[in-house]
Amino acid sequence: MTILPRLPIVFFLIFLSQTKGSFGNHAKLSSIESIEQLKGCCKKSSKVQGLHQIKLYLARFGYLNYQITHDHVSAEDNEFDDELEAALKSYQRYYHLNATGTLDGPTISQMVIPRCGLPDKRTYIHGSKSPHIVPHFKLFPGHPRWPPGKKQFTYAFPSNYSNKHVPPIERAFKQWTTATHYFTFSKIADFKHADLKLSFEQRKHGDIDFDGPGKAAAHAFWPTDGKLHFDIEEPNWSDGPGIEPMKLDLETVAAHEIGHLLGLDHSEVPNAAMFPSISYGQKKPLHEDDIKGIKTLYGLK
Repeated sequence: MTILPRLPIVFFLIFLSQTKGSFGNHAKLSSIESIEQLKGCCKKSSKVQGLHQIKLYLARFGYLNYQITHDHVSAEDNEFDDELEAALKSYQRYYHLNATGTLDGPTISQMVIPRCGLPDKRTYIHGSKSPHIVPHFKLFPGHPRWPPGKKQFTYAFPSNYSNKHVPPIERAFKQWTTATHYFTFSKIADFKHADLKLSFEQRKHGDIDFDGPGKAAAHAFWPTDGKLHFDIEEPNWSDGPGIEPMKLDLETVAAHEIGHLLGLDHSEVPNAAMFPSISYGQKKPLHEDDIKGIKTLYGLK
């Protein structure tokens, strides 16, 4: 989902889970300022300093086959080539923007909203539809899910987890229970042996790096990993339950990430909880598209 901290849609989780290979932890999100300064900067075939940051961003979220590390940045990285134009159009279509293939205002504005760390696409063939893609909601490749009959989950927080952040998580789990009439979730003290482990982390923490305030706000992993991480450096978390302007709603972000834990990929429906981003001051309850997706995955009526 995209969240409104300072990257693309204010969202949450940068869920790259088991896709560390191609650019993995080397793919750092650029600063908002470095992206914003490229607004309307260039046309195809031109070279502009910093354009590789856009390529890096699009690569991280599945729109471009572009590999880069901090030790490998060349002049060629800053060329506005055919691949970049195609990737921009694909990105714009996904976010329901005018597919201009340029770095126009609406596109840059979307990119600077915080978002989920999970890629939006799992193929670099622009415009293609994989067999597992259902109209709007999507399932992960191979349709990973919890074993048949597994419908009762335990979840836990580490000892340093702040109690003030517990209520929004409980409300997020309740949303999924109410929507499915199937899954139930109970909190336990044993973090090590819980099915689902939720914690606040920062920067390098053993899987997908966080990039600091206002970028990827959270990430989760598909079944049956069970880990969900929030970025502790995001300074504007809201515990709700009401809407707080200019703050990122923890319940909404958690509901999105729980969807990943259960097996849902990102949705292309802007109002869906599984949409990759969300803005500050916004709350999103589970949408019909989210519910259809999870029921399809688990064969629920």
